[in-house]
Amino acid sequence: MPIIHGTEVHGVEVDAETRCSHYDTERDVIAIQFPCCNEYYPCFRCHDEVADHPRETWPENQRDAEAVLCGVCGSELAIAEYLSCESQCPECDTDFNPGCANHYHLYFDG
Repeated sequence: MPIIHGTEVHGVEVDAETRCSHYDTERDVIAIQFPCCNEYYPCFRCHDEVADHPRETWPENQRDAEAVLCGVCGSELAIAEYLSCESQCPECDTDFNPGCANHYHLYFDG
């Protein structure tokens, strides 16, 4: 598994900026830590393929948890910060994939 800015990111064919075999466009540069294992994965599909347990979502009352990793600059973002950043890293201004919003329910409750 690659180490990205000092953080291990698990998954399938993960590159140096957190892209994986499932999502590998220029903007697919985040990894999300899952609360069930406290491990970072580029996507829910990577977690489902690699982890030995069912995936869990972050409860709505834990939006302050730093659980989103920017694969470009290595910043760890709080969930609330990520959800409100309008598809751009607040630290390095790298564009995130706006399509990720379609999958928020697979990572975050509420």
